[in-house]
Amino acid sequence: MADDGPSASQLGQWISTGASIVAPVTLLSALLFYFGYVSSSSEYAYFGVDVDTIGLSTQGFIMRSPQTLLVPLLVFPLAAAGFLTLNTAIRRRIASSAAHTTDEHIRHRVQRSRIFGLAVLTIGVILLFTYPYLHDWTWYALVTPLLVALGAGIIAYASRLLTYLQRMQEQQAPGTLASDRRNRARLANEDGSAVARRIASALIYVVIAASIFWATATIAQASGRAIAQNAANNFDKLPSVILDTKERLFLHDPGIEETVLPPSGGQTFHYRYRGLRLLIEGQDRMFLVPDQWSASDSTLIVPLDSSVRVQFQFQNDPP
Repeated sequence: MADDGPSASQLGQWISTGASIVAPVTLLSALLFYFGYVSSSSEYAYFGVDVDTIGLSTQGFIMRSPQTLLVPLLVFPLAAAGFLTLNTAIRRRIASSAAHTTDEHIRHRVQRSRIFGLAVLTIGVILLFTYPYLHDWTWYALVTPLLVALGAGIIAYASRLLTYLQRMQEQQAPGTLASDRRNRARLANEDGSAVARRIASALIYVVIAASIFWATATIAQASGRAIAQNAANNFDKLPSVILDTKERLFLHDPGIEETVLPPSGGQTFHYRYRGLRLLIEGQDRMFLVPDQWSASDSTLIVPLDSSVRVQFQFQNDPP
């Protein structure tokens, strides 16, 4: 019985450690799945295919997300590094200026920056509520969240600087003045204003996170469409398919050749189609597109069963 305490404590530590690892991994997997889904949905919608009909697995969507998130994964760390460098420079500037510049002068500058952030946030919110009139604007879904995130970020950072200035004043103030300010802070906590400020700060960070999420989803959607357009311009890089069928398919897309196979004993396939490319393979079907892109093209869905015979051609590149 004496050993139950340490064992239970150790088990609790293992569970806590496992939870601290599993939770971020689960969240990361969910984000990768979502952005992979958004990108793939946009990509295959270009070819008239609903991504849900393909039957991609969760792992399949996750594996497709890195290419989509390449730009955000490069931009956001660089932006974070730039922000940290700028933050260090600003705090040093404030500390060095405090000796020969009045605190009120510095505070006015910070407050003006917060007003600027509020103006940027207001523009973003106005764009948000004018969506019915601006939804056809190509850059709407990217500019709007970026303005909201930028404005909210400036407001949050300016508020942090004001708190930093207040702490500097308390450290430099005489004991009586510092005691008075501590009393005012205690009274603010008692009347709930400090709690309200914390809630407002938390809500600002939620707005920033949601805006960044929206902007990243927009980038993922644009990336998927760009991938589709690149594939349409380079159909020759997709696997070439020869399709034999039992019945005539009546395909009239440009570039597709139909050949009637000569009758022979035991032959069950009567028609051969060339000029097809494999766009993607789902769980039990293939999605084929014509060899040459045209506005009148369509995507052919072929089941992977005994009703068809599929051959993949070698590339015309001798070793």
